[in-house]
Amino acid sequence: MLYIGIDLGTSSVKLLLMDEAGKIERIVSREYPVSFPHPGWSEQNPDDWYRETLRGLGELLEGIDKTRVAGIGLGGQMHGLVILDENDKVIRPAILWNDGRTSEENDYLNNVIGKERLSEYTANISFAGFTAPKILWVKNNEPENFARIRKLMLPKDYIVYKLTGVHATDVSDASGTLLLDVKNRCWSKEMCNICGVREEMLPGLFESYECVGTVLPRIAEELGLPEGVRVAAGAGDNAAAAVATGTVGDGRCNISLGTSGTIFISSAEFGMDENNALHAFCAADGAWHLMGCMLSAASCNRWWLDEIIGTKDYAKEQADIKRLGENHVYYLPYLMGERSPYNNPNARAVFIGMTMDTTRSDMTQAVLEGVAFALRDSFEVAKSLGLDVERTKICGGGAKSPLWKKIIANVLNVAVDVAETEEGPSFGGAMLAAVACGEYESMRAAAEKMVKVVETVEPEPELAAKYEARYRQFRQIYPACRGLFDELL
Repeated sequence: MLYIGIDLGTSSVKLLLMDEAGKIERIVSREYPVSFPHPGWSEQNPDDWYRETLRGLGELLEGIDKTRVAGIGLGGQMHGLVILDENDKVIRPAILWNDGRTSEENDYLNNVIGKERLSEYTANISFAGFTAPKILWVKNNEPENFARIRKLMLPKDYIVYKLTGVHATDVSDASGTLLLDVKNRCWSKEMCNICGVREEMLPGLFESYECVGTVLPRIAEELGLPEGVRVAAGAGDNAAAAVATGTVGDGRCNISLGTSGTIFISSAEFGMDENNALHAFCAADGAWHLMGCMLSAASCNRWWLDEIIGTKDYAKEQADIKRLGENHVYYLPYLMGERSPYNNPNARAVFIGMTMDTTRSDMTQAVLEGVAFALRDSFEVAKSLGLDVERTKICGGGAKSPLWKKIIANVLNVAVDVAETEEGPSFGGAMLAAVACGEYESMRAAAEKMVKVVETVEPEPELAAKYEARYRQFRQIYPACRGLFDELL
């Protein structure tokens, strides 16, 4: 049988077709715009997502024996707010995960409602990018739109609804709304009351690998699919990427170097960081995970090379970088503010340490190292909780760079395993679909069959020691700049 994985990203949707053994048959990508109507705001039209997803499905299935397609699973950008009216029409553009408009609502939740109560209700505190503060922002700033809301959805769930007619979400993606009781895997009545929403306005909750419905007959006919193609609930992008790298089971780690960057540590039991520097979320395999998330990771490299340097030849720009661990330039990667571990939407990117002999390569190297150092900030929190992580998987666009993988292995001083398939959420979505269709009995069984490690980047003791010293310097920069960031607004 064949399974489709859909990764609804921030700049594009990626669609993947694989067989029951995990062999990838075809990959298609379709782009759509992001709008920035005000500084720090980030929005998209959900109908753009659906239009390009349908077009991508058409391309993906061209020339394929469509009768073999059994299921579809999705991974997607988390935290975005999609609001529908009584006719299931989109009320306003979706407010995205990297939108920074909710500082007042975020402060209200953390300081008036209080972090202790939020942690009790959801196992997390509020971050500016989470969904709950966005709901409050609409309530406070667009009351006419808030009054029209009949359904609140997350980005990938809008695609699931359009494909199946079912309002559904999964527990991993719902964890990032600040509306879910993560420990008990159910909606929090207390948080619904705080946000002024009724529980019936929220989609039904499923495990990521559960079937929520089948493709609607008219869409199946349009695409040439057989009746009864199952659609899995899917997962948030990082939870789906973790599945794709085999990060299921207890104590396993995955680093995602996408537009955002994450460290994802799986756990068989519920647990949380008492300081809430890491997110405590449900995982896509029926368990839980701790996650540190930085808002700008590979996007920092893209910004630096595309917008500032003016090139798309990333490999050429990295070719001259030889003196690892000796760079005198540092970079704070906070282009969109920062989440873990600082929870500061006002943080901004900074270069520091340049001299007259600083080169273009030094600046490029600083960007790569800055992202790695910021990932280590979250890694240090995990270590403080007694988690002993000696190796990690890696995925995302940034993971295609051998240099960046080497830097991360030595900054974190852990072995970095590279899976044969680096497609992340789209591959994870297809794996979820395979479980939803009964091809495998569990996510662990699917991962053991389909995920193969083809390369390991080991840390080098001398280089890791150099980076240890550099990291100690790096971690002093944010505290020194923190007060200035607020003044720069």
